[in-house]
Amino acid sequence: MKKVVLAYSGGLDTSCIVRWLKDHGHEVVCFMADLGQGLGKGEDIDAIEARAYAAGASKVYIKDLQDEFVEDFILPALKAGAVYEGKYLLATALGRPLIAKYLVDIAHKEKAQAVAHGCTGKGNDQVRLEVTAGILDPQLEIIAPVREWEFKSRDEEIEYAKLNGIPIEVTKKKPYSIDRNIWGISIESGILEDLEQEPPEDAYMITKSPTGSSSYSKYIEIYFEKGVPKKIDGKSYKLKALISYLNEAGGMFGVGRADLIENRLVGIKSREIYEAPAATILHTAHKELESLVLDRELAHFKEIVSLKYSELVYYGLWYSSLKDALDSFVNSTQKLVTGTIKLKLFKGNCVPVARKSANALYKKELATYGKEDKFNQKLAEGFIKIWGMPYKR
Repeated sequence: MKKVVLAYSGGLDTSCIVRWLKDHGHEVVCFMADLGQGLGKGEDIDAIEARAYAAGASKVYIKDLQDEFVEDFILPALKAGAVYEGKYLLATALGRPLIAKYLVDIAHKEKAQAVAHGCTGKGNDQVRLEVTAGILDPQLEIIAPVREWEFKSRDEEIEYAKLNGIPIEVTKKKPYSIDRNIWGISIESGILEDLEQEPPEDAYMITKSPTGSSSYSKYIEIYFEKGVPKKIDGKSYKLKALISYLNEAGGMFGVGRADLIENRLVGIKSREIYEAPAATILHTAHKELESLVLDRELAHFKEIVSLKYSELVYYGLWYSSLKDALDSFVNSTQKLVTGTIKLKLFKGNCVPVARKSANALYKKELATYGKEDKFNQKLAEGFIKIWGMPYKR
């Protein structure tokens, strides 16, 4: 008999996996991470724990990892400007290495020989969890039941749960596959697989329709200190509370929706829609502040780093040497990223309208076309001749 630590969500798939692993002679320890998906609100923690035991788990761990998630995963990605393929703010991707870290930690504590997950063979999350576990402990076996078990449909899983007395409340097939945490929501499947159809409003969970949202706008000021958001409208917030506030404020104005045909790591294209109001607002403000305080060459090179950083997160390489090296570069760029950005939220839009920083490189007396202009335009002729010299034949 092997002892296996399972990444447990409390849903149909992972509840069936508990029993399936037990049927195959394994002892199962369940681990559930609270990353801000609404445990204790939309989900009953006691019911989830009871379901795991009913399915056959010998022990259940439920850990609130929101603070660690925010400080050690979300914040570095925000500083890096990591956005995959220009739209995806990486909420799910950022959560997976943290979950895998604790899978390994609990496996060590329980002296387990393997870890398991409920990911399918065509998704990104299987890669993120398995690669991370392999980096942190190459000796642990990985078990992925969904890639090998006998069930061919959700209906077969429901029947299996009923036969084994697993208390799953399923009345109809869910139209969407949803993953949620404090940084955002990923939504796929159902009608979204038809690329000619606009996402229906019932697919969205935390954002109002931009066309139906308030006819008035909202202005907010976000203060950053060395790349870290600290205040909203002059009021100090801890980072988790700040994100929660912006999710609610942005959602009221339809901010943070994205509809993306993305290139999955396994080689296929998929369509997913995302909701990430706070992430959208903070990335917009942070990038705007960087444009004010970073010099041209540093700002342009950081865009290249941001692209690579987003790929590493998406590809499940959070604990790679390259990501560590890029963190050192990113942190060095944030020393002067202090100041305030004012944004306007209106019908799905988040637009910077004012900027202020003691470290600003903008000089009005050089940029202006008014009478206070101090730019020596006579220098331009020589500059252009020297600049263009290599290209003359």
